[in-house]
Amino acid sequence: MTNTTNSTVRPFRIDIPQADLDDLRKRLGRTRLPDAIPGTDWEMGIPVDYLAELAEYWRTTYDWRAWERRLNELPQFTTTIDGQNIHFLHVRSPEPDATPLILTHGWPGSFVEFLHVIGPLSDPRAHGGDPADAFHLVIPSIPGYGFSGPVTERGWDTTRVAYAWAQLMARLGYDRYGAQGGDWGSFISQEVGRVDTDHVIGVHVNFLMTNPTGTPGELDDLSPDDKARLEQNRLIEADGQGYLALQATRPQTIGIALTDSPAGQLAWIAEKFKEWTDGTHLPEGGIDRDHMLTDITLYWLTNTAASSARLYYEVSHPLKDRQPEPSPAPLGVAVFPYDIRPIRALAERSSNIVRWTEFDRGGHFAAMEQPELLVDDIRTFFRELTLPQS
Repeated sequence: MTNTTNSTVRPFRIDIPQADLDDLRKRLGRTRLPDAIPGTDWEMGIPVDYLAELAEYWRTTYDWRAWERRLNELPQFTTTIDGQNIHFLHVRSPEPDATPLILTHGWPGSFVEFLHVIGPLSDPRAHGGDPADAFHLVIPSIPGYGFSGPVTERGWDTTRVAYAWAQLMARLGYDRYGAQGGDWGSFISQEVGRVDTDHVIGVHVNFLMTNPTGTPGELDDLSPDDKARLEQNRLIEADGQGYLALQATRPQTIGIALTDSPAGQLAWIAEKFKEWTDGTHLPEGGIDRDHMLTDITLYWLTNTAASSARLYYEVSHPLKDRQPEPSPAPLGVAVFPYDIRPIRALAERSSNIVRWTEFDRGGHFAAMEQPELLVDDIRTFFRELTLPQS
């Protein structure tokens, strides 16, 4: 039985049994693929020919052990919060006065999303930056994801995760801190700003939903550009929300398919790296192929396809009636063009926005695609929060 009062922080190292890697390769070698209609390309989903090549590369060329060694160079820990095992990186800056910052990933991401930003954020002096912009970084895996999985009970929605993050930061001795995230990490970070107001200095996100509420006249004052953006977002959502519908209603069913078939898990996630990135015709046009495969391999080796999908179900079917409340924390928003783009006029009605940056490149996985842009915006946002007011 889990000890729900255990506040011990335990060192952690990744050590995947060789038998698990051998099993993955054997399963990939027995992949059975469907037929495909010639000329359909990506219209019906991931192309079979591309998936076959990518699966063979995963089986014969990709080196998990090399990435495992790289990940184990980072200080990793686990602790128990609210009865749940929580895995996290804790990278202390060499600058003693660094600002504590908790970074949260989303789906289909993981803590490996942040590999390119850890050094510049934690040690700007070594990366050509101002040491005054340094951060002590805490990078947890969401319950149900990776080494924080699986979850063993209902109720782990974004609000419960936010309370766990607040407890984690207190457990690590951080009284004042910032929060940052994209995808689910954006929702969780904003919730952290709401549930731990006295300790959160600001929240920075690179993803923000600004869906209209349906209130009469709500859109009357929007500019033509905002209305065009709203229509573009509607078209994106209409064509690309199949994964969301399944994970929000039948996470166990799709989880069984993804858990039994590595090729299925590969297709399910690689498609999103193609659709949501500022790349070329293939996912690796926007990000490194092996970096993407490390993220996907993490889902496979930790058997968390189903438990990660349940977050969608928990938010759609909450055990408690949670009325949405705005966060009073100062909010910074980084908008990347190859993502669903928020509308500032709508966001300002419920959020304390103090910085809004529109970029000309980059997509949903900003920390992987455009780490320099994201790092600079995070630094600037938190620097402006600490500047004296005139």
